[in-house]
Amino acid sequence: MSKIVVDTFLTVDGVMQAPGGPSEDREDGFAHGGWQVPLLDEAAGALIGEGFAQIEGLLLGRKTYDIFAAHWPRVTADHPDADAAQALNTWPKYVASRTLTGVEWQNSTLLGDDVPGAVAKLREQPGGEIHVMGSGDLIQTLIRHDLVDEFRLMIFPVVLGTGKRLFADGAVPAALELVQSRTTPSGVVQCVYRRAGEVAYGSFELAD
Repeated sequence: MSKIVVDTFLTVDGVMQAPGGPSEDREDGFAHGGWQVPLLDEAAGALIGEGFAQIEGLLLGRKTYDIFAAHWPRVTADHPDADAAQALNTWPKYVASRTLTGVEWQNSTLLGDDVPGAVAKLREQPGGEIHVMGSGDLIQTLIRHDLVDEFRLMIFPVVLGTGKRLFADGAVPAALELVQSRTTPSGVVQCVYRRAGEVAYGSFELAD
């Protein structure tokens, strides 16, 4: 079976919006775009590279697809990100959208109206890791339908106070198991979590 991995850059307060630049996503007046860039040290870059080596496909929401499709095919062979561009342009890409009627980026496929059903079928196919990048709205759908096998979170030491969060209000309660944690010199923490069933509850209240 394939594995669905949510691969996300986060602030300490859980914001995932526009890590890579001021114009990446200004929705709702977000003014902090590019918050990740000054904190991306060499060690964090190496961790990202390790993750790239495990990807066999991408699962993208419409907004992230539009951003990626407008950027990565334009990266030239002499650009520092040429290797990443080659991978992103080559991987199969599965796009969830209620508004797009077609996708032109190389190796891209629309999932159709039943996104949870289509993703469930992707998980059943032989293969490796299919990563979700960005795509906040899509992630909420996947969480609601218990379709995320692993959360690979890279948490940067900054607090923004506003912006789209990975676990938005109304996220389905779920227990997680921490299977890996690494820290870089600039204070970036990479945590890998897997689903661990239902949330357990207890109490510190004293008995009467």
